[in-house]
Amino acid sequence: MRGKIKILTAMLIWGSIGIFVKNIDLSSSEIALLRGVIGSLFLLGASMLIKQKISLQAIRKNALLLILSGAAIGFNWILLFQAYRYTTVSNATLSYYFAPIFVMIAAPFVLKEKLARFHVISIITAMIGLFLVNLGGTSGGASGNNAVGILYGLSAAALYASVVLINKFIKNLPGFETTVIQLIIASIVLFPYVLFRDQLDFSGLNGQSILFILIVGILHTGIAYFLYFTSIKDLKGQTIAVLSYLDPVSAVIFAAVILGENMGMLQILGGLLILGSTYLSERMEVRVNRLNNSNA
Repeated sequence: MRGKIKILTAMLIWGSIGIFVKNIDLSSSEIALLRGVIGSLFLLGASMLIKQKISLQAIRKNALLLILSGAAIGFNWILLFQAYRYTTVSNATLSYYFAPIFVMIAAPFVLKEKLARFHVISIITAMIGLFLVNLGGTSGGASGNNAVGILYGLSAAALYASVVLINKFIKNLPGFETTVIQLIIASIVLFPYVLFRDQLDFSGLNGQSILFILIVGILHTGIAYFLYFTSIKDLKGQTIAVLSYLDPVSAVIFAAVILGENMGMLQILGGLLILGSTYLSERMEVRVNRLNNSNA
């Protein structure tokens, strides 16, 4: 029960991030950099408190993979935050949740996994859902350009999917330690990018933006990642997958209640198709694995 409470709390925290990001008076890349710096410092402190030792030898062996995945995490944040600026939090979140579909598409090529019939059905269903979300989109973003926002969300999803795939090849490094290193690398990679692109000018920040960036760094990154990775060791993979759906669902609810975003019937139907397709795919995956294990 304790593990479930931890992961549910993490999902609710992540579901609210769009509300804060939309109200920070900084560029998406600056927010991503500060999130990485604050979050990694918090997690480093947490690892010392719980006496979690990080294996330097394992880091060296996985150095290239950690650099690639860390960079992907950093730029994934930038693209997601850009999605919030161009479309509604609901649309950005639903398009971002296309990441499992990208993993399914890439798995046969990267992981040499067979693409089953239910995978193909899930992919087609999710694509129909995405089309409906775009078709029924509203001008809730800063520029009202719904299609651009969804493209940013899909780009962020593609980068997140690449992180998931890269992590499959990282060996002898637990999830918590991997995340700490990836966040540090994300900060290091983003620093020169932000320095040359945005000149790191924080002089015009008001009190609200400072408070919200601290919340995004400490709560949505440090605390949420800590809760997530200290809970998964106590839970089954299927339970984690099901509970993870609280993230997009809560994001849509928060956006409706706090930001006043409205979703039309086409968007609701599209969102259900996207989330339902990934959920059913995960359920079928578990069922097939159980059947294979029983026949082994």
